[in-house]
Amino acid sequence: MFKRQDDTLVKKALRGDERAWIALIERYEKAIYNYGIRMAGSHADAADLMQDIFLSVYKSLDSYRGGNEGSFKCWLFRIAHFRCVEFYRRKRPHDGLDDVPEQACEGTTPEQGVLNANEFGDLHVAMQTLPMNQKAVVELKFFGQFTFDEIASQLGISSNTVKSRLYSALDKLKYALEDNYADYQ
Repeated sequence: MFKRQDDTLVKKALRGDERAWIALIERYEKAIYNYGIRMAGSHADAADLMQDIFLSVYKSLDSYRGGNEGSFKCWLFRIAHFRCVEFYRRKRPHDGLDDVPEQACEGTTPEQGVLNANEFGDLHVAMQTLPMNQKAVVELKFFGQFTFDEIASQLGISSNTVKSRLYSALDKLKYALEDNYADYQ
């Protein structure tokens, strides 16, 4: 459903329809902002990334092909990934991308809310220790809910490489989170 609507909005935006462009932004701004938080680690950086991503999308909107080449959402997140890589290169010029080391869900009770905040905080901290290439795969798979093939297309790698990076990242996250919780038992 969104694919057809997105394609229609893109065509209208390309013809100068400002409302169509705003509709596209409103549809994806929360997802892109949250992607930025998880990839960059801070709200300020996420806001900067979001602006950069949407500016890049606007400038290259005429290169979106849609149809059999994939959904607008996949295309958007491919650009988002490239902007995040550039962000890391600007922010950490001496580090390799593999060396680059939110919000809480509300619970039904105040106690559950605190537990959820602590658990999400631990996950957020653990995610920041992953290499960029693994963090991107985890982000796209679990938070973006993309398939392995869609992630492979976005990152320009094979599906098997996506799976390998995901399982390696999950092992690292498991050990990092187990270490945090072993201290409390």
